Parts: sequence; structure tokens; C-alpha cells
Amino acid sequence: MIKEILPLAAMEKLLKKAGAPRVSESAKEALREVLEARALEVGSKAFLLAEHSGRKTIKAEDIRLAVR
Repeated sequence: MIKEILPLAAMEKLLKKAGAPRVSESAKEALREVLEARALEVGSKAFLLAEHSGRKTIKAEDIRLAVR
């Protein structure tokens, strides 16, 4: 089983902040899946950008460029 990184409580907070009055468990789990997958994609691209620049440290600018 894969360990999830993002807590379900944070998913509920995000969905409520977006305007949802109530949030099901399956909606929280689905959002967590999508966000974690997207974060891994962005993180991988950011790593390649940092590596291309001769750095081991990923910076905020790498993340912003990876999202584009």
C-alpha cells in the first residue's frame, strides 16, 4: 500500500474554502490523489530544471517554471 502524504483534513479545508458546504470522504480522497500526482509531476520537472542549472536544490523559480 502506498502511503499518502497530504492529510484528508487539508483536502476538506481546501474544498470548503472553494465554497463546498459539505465534503464526502471519497471527494477528499479523490482530491488528495489528484494533487499528489500533480505535485509529483511538478516536482520531477522542477528537479530537472535545477539539475540543468547545475544545482541540487530546487528553488521556487524551478517550481514556477515547472508548472508552466
